Amino acid sequence: MISEENRLNVIAFFESISKYYGCETEITEGLYTDDGHLNADTTTWNLSEFTLIRSAYRNNGARLMMEGERMYYEISAEIIVDFKQPGRNTFEFIEQYGVNVFRITKIRFHYKY
Repeated sequence: MISEENRLNVIAFFESISKYYGCETEITEGLYTDDGHLNADTTTWNLSEFTLIRSAYRNNGARLMMEGERMYYEISAEIIVDFKQPGRNTFEFIEQYGVNVFRITKIRFHYKY
């Protein structure tokens, strides 16, 4: 379960995401199975790049959505177990899909300011 502080940080992130509209957005997604500790060697990685055009929260299913032209990405708000901002305009979400199944989503915005 995500801490209250991180839950509030996730909310703040999505309340201010509109400042990144029009920015090149890079999403690196990793799927892994273990005790919750990311091991890059045993993780399956995907990379997507697009210009962010809109975002929303989908009540039905509790999903945080980001959309670009021909690109759509969702994060399940109910199963977020960790959230970080490791750098400027860089964010990381970890979702837990099963006892030992996790997805890490790293988002980097190429923000002009």
